[in-house]
Amino acid sequence: MKLTVIGCGYLGATHAAAMAELGHQVLGMDIDPDKVAALNAGRAPFFERGLDELLAKHTASGQLRFTTSYAEAAAFADLHFIGVGTPQKPGEMAYDLTHLFSAARQLAPRLTGPAVIVGKCTVPVGTAPQVIDILREFAPAGDQVEVCWNPEFLRESYAVEDTLHPDRIVLGFTGENTRAESVIRQAYGRIIESGTPVIVTDLATSELVKSAANAFLATKISFINAMAEVCETSGADVQLLAEALGHDARIGRRGMRPGLGFGGGCLPKDIRGFMARAGELGADQALTFLREVDTINNRRRERMVDLAREQCNGVINGKNITVWGAAFKPDTDDIRDSPALAVAQKLHQLGATVTVFDPKALDNARKAHPQLEYADHPIEAADNADLLLHLTEWLEFTRLDPKAIAARVAAPRVIDGRGTLDPARWRAAGWAYRALGRP
Repeated sequence: MKLTVIGCGYLGATHAAAMAELGHQVLGMDIDPDKVAALNAGRAPFFERGLDELLAKHTASGQLRFTTSYAEAAAFADLHFIGVGTPQKPGEMAYDLTHLFSAARQLAPRLTGPAVIVGKCTVPVGTAPQVIDILREFAPAGDQVEVCWNPEFLRESYAVEDTLHPDRIVLGFTGENTRAESVIRQAYGRIIESGTPVIVTDLATSELVKSAANAFLATKISFINAMAEVCETSGADVQLLAEALGHDARIGRRGMRPGLGFGGGCLPKDIRGFMARAGELGADQALTFLREVDTINNRRRERMVDLAREQCNGVINGKNITVWGAAFKPDTDDIRDSPALAVAQKLHQLGATVTVFDPKALDNARKAHPQLEYADHPIEAADNADLLLHLTEWLEFTRLDPKAIAARVAAPRVIDGRGTLDPARWRAAGWAYRALGRP
């Protein structure tokens, strides 16, 4: 098939490359010429595992290319996936749908024949009908332009895998479509043939799925971090508690990882956007618990700062503090709402000299937080440190020799904000080891 992907950020670029991998002819479209140039050269303007390899492979073969032209995209195919960003509005909790509505308005006048528009981005429930209204108003083809909402469920650092091997495909329709479902099923043919379940819903349900899924995941993370607060006051061990709870099949261990909490461009934004939309619909009381979920998550960052102060005998000012981690999670260079950088920034404001290392996110961190210090190696970052904070759980940090690092620091004190360092190994090397929610 021939298809386009409108918007080539994290979601769109990954979807375009994956669709090419499935055998389709794909044209990606984005209004940023620098981004388009990089993608046509086979490089993503961000780090995502396995993505550059797919881009290089399929741009070289001609299966995949990118453009800045809506006209070229409309002429190329009659199946268009829209994957533009829907960020949080500045100073508000609600989604900013400017990019989505702009993409619909730009594409619509160029749709002169039957077409299928597939929404991929996360939106508040009730958005798809507004997209349909724009298309019906401005598209020459009128009601021959059909709309489906097909939410994405990508995990950053697993986005390629999640696109090619999803755990489900959700397709939302108005109920009036004549060909949209068959066209989309054809596009996902190889995935569906592999046994991936397809769930066909109305538009409103398809819009709610991603928001509800992220709200549940955020709640699960904040629940175990609330238990960590109880553990810290009672002397219990939250890691062992999570393991014991996880053996209950109704609860499960996946996603229930105690530590510094979640960040990134999705979970925080999506639970706030979900609350905002519920308020608009008059169902705000149904989601009031998400306010506490958000509060618990942010409180873990405050607790890390308090624990750092305790380990520095009550005085942060003038201390050298090393922070391992800048990305909001491992295997990405995304620093949006990064808990690690939020803690680093707060410690800097309290007068510490904070030196940060991250395997992939240093360039982004330097641009966003030039006031912090940076090092190009994790052991170099620990030179003369009064305290070491482990705040993003990169696998390479667990493989470092704590004895070698102890020889470089001013004081062998470490706080494990992610609970993935081996306490026995670090203590045996002479470190004073602390972790959130553990004795």
